[in-house]
Amino acid sequence: MNLTPPTSDQTPLEQDQTSDATNDASANDTNTLEAPVAVSIAHDTPQDYTDAFARRHIGPSAADAAAMLKAIGVSSIDELIAQTVPDTILAPGELTFGPALTEPETLAYMRSVAAKNKVLKSLIGQGYYGTLTPAVIQRNILENPAWYTAYTPYQPEISQGRLEAIINFQTMVADLTGLDIANASLLDEATAAAEAMAMAKRGAKSAAAKSNTFFVDQNCHPQTISLLETRAKPFGWTLVIGDAATDLKPEEVFGAIFQYPGTKGDIVDYRETIAALRATGAVAVMATDPLALTLLASPGDLGADLAIGSTQRFGVPLGYGGPHAAFLATKDEFKRNLPGRLVGVSIDARGSKAYRLALQTREQHIRREKATSNICTAQVLLAVMAGMYAVYHGPEGLKAIANRIHTKTAKLAAGLDALGYKITTKLYFDTITVALPTETEAEAIHARAVEGGINLRRTSAKEIGISLDETSTEATIKSVWEAFCPGKNPIFYSDAAEQSLPKDLLRTSAFLTHPIFNQYHSETEILRYMRRLADRDLALDRAMIPLGSCTMKLNATTEMLPISWPEFSNIHPFVPADQAVGYAEMVADLDKRLCQITGYDAFSFQPNSGAQGEYAGLLAIGAYHASRGESHRKICLIPASAHGTNPASAQMAAMEVVGVLCDDHGNVDVEDLRAKAEKYSATLAAVMVTYPSTHGVFEERIREICEIVHAHGGQVYLDGANLNAQVGLVYPGKFGADVSHLNLHKTFCIPHGGGGPGVGPIGVRAHLAPFLPGHPNLDSTSPVGPVSAAPYGSASILAISWAYILLMGGEGLTAATETAILNANYIATRLDPHFPVLYKNEHGRVAHECILDPRPLKATSGVSVDDLAKRLIDYGFHAPTMSFPVAGTLMVEPTESESKAEIDRFCDAMIEIRKEIRAVEVGQHTITESPLRFAPHTVFDLTDDVWDRVYTRSQGCFPPTSRRHDKYWPPVNRIDNAYGDRNLFCSCPPTAEYAEAISE
Repeated sequence: MNLTPPTSDQTPLEQDQTSDATNDASANDTNTLEAPVAVSIAHDTPQDYTDAFARRHIGPSAADAAAMLKAIGVSSIDELIAQTVPDTILAPGELTFGPALTEPETLAYMRSVAAKNKVLKSLIGQGYYGTLTPAVIQRNILENPAWYTAYTPYQPEISQGRLEAIINFQTMVADLTGLDIANASLLDEATAAAEAMAMAKRGAKSAAAKSNTFFVDQNCHPQTISLLETRAKPFGWTLVIGDAATDLKPEEVFGAIFQYPGTKGDIVDYRETIAALRATGAVAVMATDPLALTLLASPGDLGADLAIGSTQRFGVPLGYGGPHAAFLATKDEFKRNLPGRLVGVSIDARGSKAYRLALQTREQHIRREKATSNICTAQVLLAVMAGMYAVYHGPEGLKAIANRIHTKTAKLAAGLDALGYKITTKLYFDTITVALPTETEAEAIHARAVEGGINLRRTSAKEIGISLDETSTEATIKSVWEAFCPGKNPIFYSDAAEQSLPKDLLRTSAFLTHPIFNQYHSETEILRYMRRLADRDLALDRAMIPLGSCTMKLNATTEMLPISWPEFSNIHPFVPADQAVGYAEMVADLDKRLCQITGYDAFSFQPNSGAQGEYAGLLAIGAYHASRGESHRKICLIPASAHGTNPASAQMAAMEVVGVLCDDHGNVDVEDLRAKAEKYSATLAAVMVTYPSTHGVFEERIREICEIVHAHGGQVYLDGANLNAQVGLVYPGKFGADVSHLNLHKTFCIPHGGGGPGVGPIGVRAHLAPFLPGHPNLDSTSPVGPVSAAPYGSASILAISWAYILLMGGEGLTAATETAILNANYIATRLDPHFPVLYKNEHGRVAHECILDPRPLKATSGVSVDDLAKRLIDYGFHAPTMSFPVAGTLMVEPTESESKAEIDRFCDAMIEIRKEIRAVEVGQHTITESPLRFAPHTVFDLTDDVWDRVYTRSQGCFPPTSRRHDKYWPPVNRIDNAYGDRNLFCSCPPTAEYAEAISE
């Protein structure tokens, strides 16, 4: 076989095509490819694949797989799959896009593609800036698996490190914006603006509350305006876009948003305008730049109710648009309407300070269609980076960076003025706009700038925007002057460049006064601080994280390497297309491969989370119906087993949610679905189903479900969160689904990063392709606007999924799916006698996850699902998913990456915990006296002078099967969630408490 990377003008997919490949009318079958070399490790005739990446990605060896199959009671993986996946949709062996590449070959090929991107110094601005990522943060946060393999901190006792890092971020944002509270980050600046608009609608008072009009300052970034238009349309809200001084009528709007500084660089004093808005009960939002706020009066100082923006320039690479951590800060009165996540301070069982996610009842899996947002995630890894950037530089360091940038910008402007150019921006921070007499001259300047290695912004045909950043040097300034007037660099003293910050808008309020931002300024200190935080957490680099529906699989080092390459990380999202040829090639090849994996015809990679993917898919369905003159189709059928973001997304797309029952086996009640489809036939827009179901089974009647909905004019939205059980075996686009979002951070190995980043591209059948999201920077005729700020969302981390697919090949991906199903059924087999598996199919099989049901034990022992989750920590494990989709249960997903040894260790721990429950059942002691109720145990328990419990220290702190030599010790005992919500506090603890912690 030939595993040589493709030539530069040929994608791997094209290279693998046979010479007689033919195309038919269905795009699902456009590529007939030669069969790849087998890399399965679980089939009847296992081979030696020591050189194959799949051998290292998939946990069980061939011998382990054979032992697991025997325990399950089947003779082969093929028999297990036949008993698990309905034969009406099973299609193994059809994933034929060729053999896997080795790790060196993959990196070499990806290097050749990345090299096609041109890395110029981009002075385009528009919310995206060059930044210097401190190497200590790049190596120890971005590239550190202790941080990037962590899960969302739903189990706070084992997440204290990342929770402290996030509360640092929240404090930083609140301080800089001058507002009371900030959330744990949002997806990007444009979507943060949209969330703020929705908050304004909910928070408006008096006459403003009755309005459906929102004012948008024309000085907002274009991508923000476009996304606001997308979000407003389904709700029927009217946007008025114009000059705040002449076009805003405060008495007619529920809110308004202003850019500060503006997209062209202007700094405007909005105090009077904001006061006028507030007088009518309307809500004032400011989109702002956190670095500018180190020098300028904060939005809070100006009277704003909310502030949004991006922290990208705080050390987070450009990445062709993402991922970056946006923010939303607000006054205290709006705190319970904040979208996304919020970290708060509570206490543990000892009364010690501890962090946790606050107000978790707002999560979408609980509020469903009543949710005020479908955002259930954050950009945690990037927020941690941005927060650490502020910790590292401190307030004085940030001000110094901002002053250097402004001084250079003033010098640049003075030089252009000396050369005779008209600077239209009079008061500015880092951005100026230059007016040119003709389009021809503007084009010539752009061409000379590119020739000199500089990208300038095409603000309009006869305007050029220039934004400097912390990477800008004296040479950068001279290159810009040269582009404008070759050979005529201005001669003047740099000190004569007048600074142009408005004197009455200079910042006077303090910020980042907490000790955390004022002591870790040497690399030694910041390194140790980040290490201390990482050591407090339990991430995938320590142990299995058996979370159902979350697919915490291996994020291989080789897959992660390319995101740090300058050719991927240092590209502005709005560069000319000829500078992002490598990105275009990667996206095109990933598109082709995902089309074959799913059976769909086209993909959009713009959605930068699963929730954004759901929203984009539903917008596509709505636009499709509208194109057929059926805008009245608004009913969305959603089974009770659906992911909680599904009904929230439907509500955001202005659809009316109608619930569908599930039967006793966890399947969609097809007869109830049929009845609802018939009842709403004239107005049926869609059904949203998760497949395999959230209950952990492949529904036998999925084709019938699709046929029923199609027969009544609806579309089938298939939630792709559980694609890890389908790749290489079933194809949603072929068994009846019309659109799916894929969680690339689940099935395709983008790491969770403590709760973000994520990518949620949508795949569609051909008839929905014209309705994929558009974007101002894309040549798109779609009636659907953008759903993310950048054309390709969080583009840089697409490289992770692309690398995974290249490394695995078609057969390797199929083997991964088979092994995920094998591991889940092995767990179900081992644990069913101790904790009954709630749902199985008619053959007694589960898909890639299973739900364990400890609820009967509550009646016999008083044990709760919380007790089980916290006790697992003592054994060195993260808990499975708790109480979702069924309250009081545990949903377990081992993924294909876990070895038999680690799975057995987890099962042994669960069996030992069942013995501890039995001790309560037979009366040895009460549940309140048992180690279950005191869990998790900390080193403070081990070292207490007095031990007055009915069990020994060893039983509590070193339970059977736990690791003694490298035991993970949670830093806090069980946390009081109710206390944290009653006493909501969401920034760094007061200085006195911090000093006490340091002294301890």
